[in-house]
Amino acid sequence: MDIRRGDLSDSRIIALLRFHFEKCHEVTPPGSAHVFDISRLAAADVDFWVAWQGEELLGVGAMKPLDPTHGEVKSMHTAETARRRGVGGAILRHIIETARDKGLTRLSLETGSFAYFAPAVALYKSHGFTECPPFGGYTPDPNSLFLTRVI
Repeated sequence: MDIRRGDLSDSRIIALLRFHFEKCHEVTPPGSAHVFDISRLAAADVDFWVAWQGEELLGVGAMKPLDPTHGEVKSMHTAETARRRGVGGAILRHIIETARDKGLTRLSLETGSFAYFAPAVALYKSHGFTECPPFGGYTPDPNSLFLTRVI
């Protein structure tokens, strides 16, 4: 598996990101989906990566610094054909390592609090993330689960 910076002009990546964006909005009540669209992933302050196996697109993930020591994991998604192969864990470990290299000491994330997001929550918790109050600009929301970990 090769994890490298994502090319937001690649039609395969765009298609996966659109699916992720649309699915999050489909399963999440209005006002509770906080997934980044492509334009937000292209922002200069966002690091965006893609996992590949040869020419097969496996998944994506991003990180946005919130302040000099705290970052947020964004837009984690594994292609349906690549699930249960360790892709999400590999991308998450890559994000954690990169955050450490940048001098961050904490990573946090927001995800859904209901059944559709249970596999993602299990992944994050297996990597040491624990529940926390809302952070950054988030507000309490019964449809959101906030997780954090010291890195």
